[in-house]
Amino acid sequence: MGLTYAIPDIHGRADLLRLAMETIAGHAGATPATVVTLGDYVDRGPQSREVVELLMSWQSATMRLVSLKGNHEAMMWEACSGLCEWDWWIENGGSDTLASFGEGLGRFEMRDVAVSHLQWISKLPLVHADRHRVFVHAGVDPAVPLRAQSERTLLWKRYSERADIGHGRRHVVHGHHADVRAPLAGRYRTNLDGMAWKTGRLIVGVFDDDRPGNALEYLEITGSSDRREVP
Repeated sequence: MGLTYAIPDIHGRADLLRLAMETIAGHAGATPATVVTLGDYVDRGPQSREVVELLMSWQSATMRLVSLKGNHEAMMWEACSGLCEWDWWIENGGSDTLASFGEGLGRFEMRDVAVSHLQWISKLPLVHADRHRVFVHAGVDPAVPLRAQSERTLLWKRYSERADIGHGRRHVVHGHHADVRAPLAGRYRTNLDGMAWKTGRLIVGVFDDDRPGNALEYLEITGSSDRREVP
């Protein structure tokens, strides 16, 4: 039996990511495991640079890491590449990301953020699928094959609150839909985003690779609920 652990939106909370990785390692033990991070590593929280560096440098002899792109990484990359108005990114939490790089809010230039970080972001996959599930940042169009999904759908889709829709026979696991009641699990779809950057409560879904449907269990990672108190 293999396990897949899904970590939703971190948003600059390196403290919670470290705790999650330690908790997952202890929980998995010698069981083969995949860790899927569902995007939104940057913005809003105080440690965006540290989160990206943790993921870039993470190594394990027993666990495979799959880091997906979120809409906030897309905004960051577009702003840094001159493809959108950078105020759009700043107004959506980019100011916190720049602060983690030691930059103020003067005229923005691409060199303010490490090129290696931007290259890493540019190569992030948009979706991860196994036999029973689709892992994605925001959502999928159930009427479109996975290989034909648009980037906008995968990064920005909003399900209606009552929509319990998977993709074919696969259960969809996502973040992006910030809701302090998370995890919100239906028969075909699970939302794990509980606004961890603000609440200090990160929910990790634990999925059995051999069993269809929603999670076996959830690991609750707790830290400070006030981001200003994060060490």
